[in-house]
Amino acid sequence: MLRGTQHSKGWAAGLLAGLGLVTTWFAPSALGNSQSTTIARGAGTTIVQGGTGSAGGFFPVLTTLAFHAEVAGGVVTGAFECLARVPASGTGTGSGQFTVNAMYVTGRITGAAVNGDAATLSGTATITGLGSGSNVPFEIVVRSGGPGATAVLTTAGLVFNEILVEGSIEVFQHKQDSE
Repeated sequence: MLRGTQHSKGWAAGLLAGLGLVTTWFAPSALGNSQSTTIARGAGTTIVQGGTGSAGGFFPVLTTLAFHAEVAGGVVTGAFECLARVPASGTGTGSGQFTVNAMYVTGRITGAAVNGDAATLSGTATITGLGSGSNVPFEIVVRSGGPGATAVLTTAGLVFNEILVEGSIEVFQHKQDSE
């Protein structure tokens, strides 16, 4: 019984330490820190219009997209993630299972402009798969909304027109945009 109690106390201490760390990271935004203003944020699943295109055999492409951008003291910061998956085969068994990692983009957002319900976010990323490289410039134009909202990612000479099928994108209006 003592062993179980010690294990429970260790687990509880670890949980409290983890909650403290999470609170330290997110408290300013959760408490409405007036020094930082959200420009845009979103997450969800998209489908790329036209899939891989004729050169790729017209395989469908699903992406998992997540991003956030803020401005504080005139400086834009944020993060961008996009994982593109395709099926291993175009027809038959496995054609509906999106298991092949076609491209992964992970980057820092350093520029932003808002125009109505759209935000243009830019920065540099590390990319694996299609367009792979380090410090690769990217730009994504996102429009507010739920399913049906759009995102256009341009990077490494490639353009991906995406339609949100699950999730949401929010673009916030501000008195002054930052570049």
